[in-house]
Amino acid sequence: MKVHFLGTAAAEGFPNVFCRCQACQDSRKAKGRNIRTRSSVIIDDAWRVDYPPDAYYQAVRDEIDMSKVNHLLLTHTHYDHLCAGDLLSRIEGFAHGVEEPLNIYGNDLALHQCRIGFLEEGSIQKQFMMKRLIPFEVFWIGQAKITPILADHDPRETCFLFFIEKDGKYLLYGNDSGWFPEKTWDWLKGKKIDMAILDCTVGQNGNPKSRNHMSVETVIEVQKQFQAWNEENAKTQIIATHFSHNCGLLYQDLLEIFEPYGVEVAYDGLIKYI
Repeated sequence: MKVHFLGTAAAEGFPNVFCRCQACQDSRKAKGRNIRTRSSVIIDDAWRVDYPPDAYYQAVRDEIDMSKVNHLLLTHTHYDHLCAGDLLSRIEGFAHGVEEPLNIYGNDLALHQCRIGFLEEGSIQKQFMMKRLIPFEVFWIGQAKITPILADHDPRETCFLFFIEKDGKYLLYGNDSGWFPEKTWDWLKGKKIDMAILDCTVGQNGNPKSRNHMSVETVIEVQKQFQAWNEENAKTQIIATHFSHNCGLLYQDLLEIFEPYGVEVAYDGLIKYI
């Protein structure tokens, strides 16, 4: 599997364009990997996880042909993960030559937001196909087996993470979430994981089991749990993402913190293979 990180920031972006905190000022000066847009990935150039407000810019910056992306997996409805109205740019009249529908997978609230966003336009049925996901019920995209598992995030909706199995490889897309719910830990127990993409919104807070979003300490604790279950998980690629400017840590700071643990720090444009 090819995993392309389009965005690696939390909700405000990094820097927050309205913010004068030291981290935001420093990131503006340093530029490069310190400039982070809202979180999203594309897998195998064909299906995307989440559609943030920065999706247009991300596609232009990284030369992504979004007409070839036919599957959209939604973790939840927070504004930094779902900007449904922007998907109207895909329909005939705004776009030309897009032949395949976009298959959208998400919870009931996410699909409702999409439908509301599409109400003003016709021909929606042939442009968008929607599938409501149920926790721990498998669905397939081609040869990829995907299981939506529960996140520890917003109690007002069913927030998902995704466990993806393809070509004998296993990927956990693990944000947004704090320390995983018990049902998710039970489901993951003993599984081989080749790559785990984990939330690290809050930086360092001294809490190995942070709720709602993970910290540096929580990412390391999750890594320990994976390794305790399965010897093969000693080789798991752990990649931290979804960083808030409120953590006060730039890219180089994060590299130095995670280096002793072998955890990789994601940045916009990073491409990984498993």
